Amino acid sequence: MFVAVMVLTLILAACGGDNGGNAESDNGGDSGDGSFPEESWQFITEEVQGEVQYEYAAEFADRISEKTDGAITIEPLEFGALGSEVDQSQLLQQGGVELAVMSPGFTGGQVSDGQIFSLHYFFPSDQELVQQVLTESEALNQDMRAKYEEHNITPLSFWTEGAMAWTSNIGIESPSDWNGLNMRVQESPLMRESYAAYGATVQSMSQGELYTALDRGTVDAQENPLFYIESASFNEVQDTITISNHNNYVAMTTVNTSWYNDLDDNVKAVLDETVEEMQDWVFDEQLTQNQAALEAMENDDRNPIEVIELTDDQIAEFTEVAEPVHQYYREEVSGIDPEIFDKLQQEIADIAGE
Repeated sequence: MFVAVMVLTLILAACGGDNGGNAESDNGGDSGDGSFPEESWQFITEEVQGEVQYEYAAEFADRISEKTDGAITIEPLEFGALGSEVDQSQLLQQGGVELAVMSPGFTGGQVSDGQIFSLHYFFPSDQELVQQVLTESEALNQDMRAKYEEHNITPLSFWTEGAMAWTSNIGIESPSDWNGLNMRVQESPLMRESYAAYGATVQSMSQGELYTALDRGTVDAQENPLFYIESASFNEVQDTITISNHNNYVAMTTVNTSWYNDLDDNVKAVLDETVEEMQDWVFDEQLTQNQAALEAMENDDRNPIEVIELTDDQIAEFTEVAEPVHQYYREEVSGIDPEIFDKLQQEIADIAGE
C-alpha cells in the first residue's frame, strides 16, 4: 500500500497535478509571472552595419535583451546574408526568420496596397509630418496591416529612413530631363508607372547590383535617401544629386504572423512596447545619418558631386505630372483597396493641416 501511494504521488508531481506547483509553459518560460523563455530570434535587414536599418535592428536587439534579462537574444543580419530583398521577404513569410525590416517596394507583387509609398508627391515633404503619418495612420497600421497578414507578414510599425533623392549624370531639374534615361526601380509596378509618366524607361534590380550598373551605364539614375547614397558610394559613379523630396524611403518593422500570434502574452507585450518606443529613436537616427551624409558628399574633394535642390516652382511642375498617377493607382492597379487610399489621403491632409 505504501509503495502504491508513493508511485501515485510521483506521477501527480510529474504531471503537474499538484495545484500548489508552478507549471512551466512548453517553451521554457512562465507566461503568467512575467518571466521570459530562453529564445533566440533572427532579425534580417536590407542594409549593412552602420546604415539605418541595421542599426535599428541592433538597438532593438539590445533593448529586448535588457528587458528580458538576457533570456531573449536577437541576431541582426546584414543585407545579403540570406539573399536578395525579395528572398528575405519570402523567408519571413515562410517562417524562416522571426523579424525583418523591409521596404514595401519589394512586396508590391504580394500586397498591391504597399505600392502607395511609391507615389510621388503624395506624402508631405516635412519629415516630421511623414513620421507622424506613418506612426498614427489607421489606414496603414490597421487596414494595410491586415492586408499583409493575409500573406503571413505582420507590419508592427512603419517609419521613414528619410526623403528620397535622385542621382544621375545629367542633373534632373524638370520632368523632361527624364526623357531617354533608364531608371533603376524596386520590384514595384507602380514605380514603373511613376517614371514612365516622366518619360523614363525603368529596370528592376537589387541594391546589391546597383553600384556596378551605374558605373557601367546599365542604368542612368536611381533614388535613395542621402545616407544610403553616400554609404553605397553612388557619388563615385554619379555626377549630381537632386534633392527632390518626391517621396520617402519607408521601412516596415515586420514579423512572421503565425510566430507572432503564438507568442506568450508577456513576450508579445515587450515586443510591442519596444516597437513603439523605437519610432522616436529611428527618426533621430535617420536624421543624423542623412545630414552627415550630405555634408560628407559636399566636402568630398575626391568625388565632387553637384547638389541640386528643386525650387517650389520646379516641384510644382513635377507634382502636376505625378498627380495623375495617384488616380491611376486608385482606379487601375489590380488588388488595391481604394478605401485605404482615400482614408490615408484624408489622414495626411488632417496631419499636415491642409
